[in-house]
Amino acid sequence: MPTKAAPDETHDPARQSWVESANAPGADFPIQNLPYGVFSARGSARHIGVAIGDDILDLTRLEDLGMLCPGSGRVFDEGILNPFMKLGPKVWRKTRAAIAKLLDASNPALQGDATLRQNVLIPAADARMHLPFFVRSYTDFYASREHATNVGSMFRDPHNALMPNWLHLPVGYNGRASTVVVSGTDIRRPMGQIMDAGQSAPHFAPSARLDFEVELGAVVGTDSAMGARLSTAQAYEMIFGYVLLNDWSARDIQVWEYQPLGPFQSKAFATSISPWVVTADALEPFRKAAPAREVPLLDYLHEETPNNFDIDLTVDLTPHGGQAHRIAQTNAGALYYSSAQQLAHHASSGCAMCVGDLLGSGTISGSEAGTYGSLLELTWNGRDPLAIGGKPQSFLADHDSVTISGACQGAYRLGFGQVSGRILPAD
Repeated sequence: MPTKAAPDETHDPARQSWVESANAPGADFPIQNLPYGVFSARGSARHIGVAIGDDILDLTRLEDLGMLCPGSGRVFDEGILNPFMKLGPKVWRKTRAAIAKLLDASNPALQGDATLRQNVLIPAADARMHLPFFVRSYTDFYASREHATNVGSMFRDPHNALMPNWLHLPVGYNGRASTVVVSGTDIRRPMGQIMDAGQSAPHFAPSARLDFEVELGAVVGTDSAMGARLSTAQAYEMIFGYVLLNDWSARDIQVWEYQPLGPFQSKAFATSISPWVVTADALEPFRKAAPAREVPLLDYLHEETPNNFDIDLTVDLTPHGGQAHRIAQTNAGALYYSSAQQLAHHASSGCAMCVGDLLGSGTISGSEAGTYGSLLELTWNGRDPLAIGGKPQSFLADHDSVTISGACQGAYRLGFGQVSGRILPAD
């Protein structure tokens, strides 16, 4: 199966939109981006839209008007992206080109009709964003070598931080699709079994070591059959797009429960994703090769093309009533295993993959302290607290808010927007 198409006219950095805010320097959503999301506004039901500058182009209404017809039937009328994603890569690319044409500064079809324009272009500030797709299943990986090394150094042997399997396969575990929520959803502090140092038995209590994890989420757009395997090229082609992902983690619950089968309740309580799905096609100009391999990978994980992406990521922590503090900056390009490799490995046993499956990259960390993607690493398990609002802080307090932002920067900026959440006290 072919890999994604090379950059085309939809990536032309000189292309401009008649939506002026999309042409502003530093805009997250220029005409070269066109991420998909689900929104409601003006009393409407949930509609499908694409972000353009400070506005949302309503694809549900365009489909109603016969101005955008991706499939033989309606695909933008169910309030989720799954029916559209199911149509596959050729339709994704054709629809992206059609939307870009409608928004192009040289096209009068929309910009020349004030009534029509008002009907299909909604200010983003007036819209409420929803979970963009039905999450069929959720799997979280452990794809950052730097993160895995830091955690292994903390809890095992600094000289043998990586487990023997880590350099040979993308380690992962099956998470909970039921608690994947859209950015802006409040997160209730979880409770669980905690084993305090020096004690002989655990107790049940609210987590005192609540953490965030900076991740990239890959959204599977087409199915694979049970019993089938995938090459990395086929896997890459199956991925519709990517979201920012925060896999909230209760470290004190995790350290007690994770052996021998890995995280369970310490992760199951919440995973937040950004509302806009940036398509794999939009990311074509920002592909980046993975780091050099220390040991050769088995053939099914081999990649013929660069399948990572050069995405800058930042983390802001805002205490209750306080100012935002920038606590980390990192980049997704250094992930040891790409999303395509994660998906190929997931299917390697014959596991069926489905439209709407979500694959988390695992925490994305760099090689220096300010590039770590979790408080566990930034404070080295609480040993080196951060100064937040003039006070030392190692993990998340009640009413703290965490905001992760992401963008690619080249001939133009291509943004993901943000994924944010606020911590509520345990119930």
